[in-house]
Amino acid sequence: MATTIKSSDLDFQNIKGRLKEYFQAQAEWQDYDFDGAGMSNLLDVLAYNTHIGGLTANFALNESFLETAQLRSSVVSHADTLGYDVRSMTASRALLNISFSLAGVVNRPPSVQVPRGLTFTSQIDGTTYTFRTTEAYFAKDDGTGLYKLQTPTGSYDIPVLEGVEKTKTFIVGEKEERQIYVIPDEKMDKSTAVVAVYDTVSSSNFTTYSPVKNAVQITPASELFTLRESPNGYYEMNFGDGISFGKSPEPGNKIVVTYLSTAGPAGNDATVFTPTGSVTVLNSTYPVTAVTSSESSGGSLKQSIASIKSLAPYAYATQQRLVTSLDYKAIIQSNYTDVQDVTVWSGDQNVPVDYGTAYVALKYATNTPQSIKDTVEASIVNNFTKNLSVMSIRTKFVEPVEVFMELNTVFNFDPALTGNTLQSVETDVFNFQTNYFTNNLEKFDAVFRRSNILTEIDALSPAILSTRMEVKAQIRFVPTVGSNTTHQLAFPMRIADPDDIVNSVVTDTFQYRGVVAQLRNKLSTNKLQIYDLSGNVLLDNAGEFSAATGIVDIIGFNPEALLFGVPYIKVSVRPENQSFVKPLRNYILTIDQNNSSASALIDRQTTTLEVDN
Repeated sequence: MATTIKSSDLDFQNIKGRLKEYFQAQAEWQDYDFDGAGMSNLLDVLAYNTHIGGLTANFALNESFLETAQLRSSVVSHADTLGYDVRSMTASRALLNISFSLAGVVNRPPSVQVPRGLTFTSQIDGTTYTFRTTEAYFAKDDGTGLYKLQTPTGSYDIPVLEGVEKTKTFIVGEKEERQIYVIPDEKMDKSTAVVAVYDTVSSSNFTTYSPVKNAVQITPASELFTLRESPNGYYEMNFGDGISFGKSPEPGNKIVVTYLSTAGPAGNDATVFTPTGSVTVLNSTYPVTAVTSSESSGGSLKQSIASIKSLAPYAYATQQRLVTSLDYKAIIQSNYTDVQDVTVWSGDQNVPVDYGTAYVALKYATNTPQSIKDTVEASIVNNFTKNLSVMSIRTKFVEPVEVFMELNTVFNFDPALTGNTLQSVETDVFNFQTNYFTNNLEKFDAVFRRSNILTEIDALSPAILSTRMEVKAQIRFVPTVGSNTTHQLAFPMRIADPDDIVNSVVTDTFQYRGVVAQLRNKLSTNKLQIYDLSGNVLLDNAGEFSAATGIVDIIGFNPEALLFGVPYIKVSVRPENQSFVKPLRNYILTIDQNNSSASALIDRQTTTLEVDN
């Protein structure tokens, strides 16, 4: 006899069926019609109640773990318990050369300190955004009365951030009461927060508190604060208690928080900046001028749930130190929105070996100016690696190397199995190849596997019966036209051994000795030669390649002109294993759409039996 009801299944019909089985097992209910209207309705209510209770319990349990949580408030809470600082909205940043003129001013000072808050406006897609300086800068007289703002490092590139400056004021209550300071602004950029604690409400004396994540050493007297995202999307500010992370403001103190409320990514791509502020010198105001050094970039929304889930465990593992490659990756990705991806490897894994070095390669958003890259790299060194890395380990930044894959896909196509034309399916396959790289590759450590992409191509349409793909890898280099130069290209895979039918290495065309020419290896050898399009050898020894190491050496290369309106030459190789390309270190795989293709072969599945008479 059934004495329990198994109700762990969340399916409504299964729960109702088990309720019926339970009642039918009881002697007094064995002959009862459970499909009758009255009892069936009662069972529906019981099953529905059990179903909702099971779902609620399941959802609640899922929200209890970082991996399975779906609500942002739950994910942020779990990350907070791991000590991970969830990124807020980030203001877009531009670099400007800012100056003003005091020519003709009598007794002008040799230098002027310009306070924070110089404002500029810029229009993006018809919307006006305000940018401002967030620090004070000095400007020196160049001898003619022209003053240029200068950073402490001597650079004239002054960062300006997009956003509206806002202020929130709090009065500290009694110590016995738990003090809660909430800043009700979901668009706050936490990194711009400046916290000043005044002695009294009317006092002009204040102490500036610093973010706890920037602290290298913490004592009971440290003046630090934290900002964390609260469940409603606002930001809660906390101070230490003299034990955990520094001291707390005293009762009666006034806390003034100044920050930027930003539009995030909407402020990116601003190029023209109009000054709306002025500089006051000797009780007179003077207009400023601004020249754009780099357009605005780096603005972003709040950190996504997926990103928090991915980075929070790594950040917890770092324990505020840089030892492993994952430590570097977690800290850089958590703090720099300009960086889309990062990879790190030790010197013993480098080619050539370089002990005592941590190599870092950063992938930036498209069109990120070099000045922003330099700023990010300097910030990583000054704010993190100098303070958190192992002593005697130096940091070197290297540029990512793009390897362009050339995919020539041929598939068998039966038009009877689809309503689409052959040309439209060819277009679908070609576009899928491009989107596949965008969605799955084009980042560090992303491995190309031909079988994976072929499986998904086969699933695009029932009319695609089978697919094959020829794979080549390509690296580009910029030659010096009119000068003999040597270039070494290192591919992240073994190159196919030379044979007597197909070239292992081949370039696109260029002008050489008055004709259109091409560089490729001599068949059956690893020697490189330059040929004209008729197959005549123009230069017998133009270099060589090593199949085992993937290195192509081009020696004494001196083209007269480059073709196709581009400043580079493409060098394509046949990988030894076309089914698998694993980009080590700073290699990133992308696709060359111009050298890729997708074509169909008609393959009708209907057959007829022909009988000879």
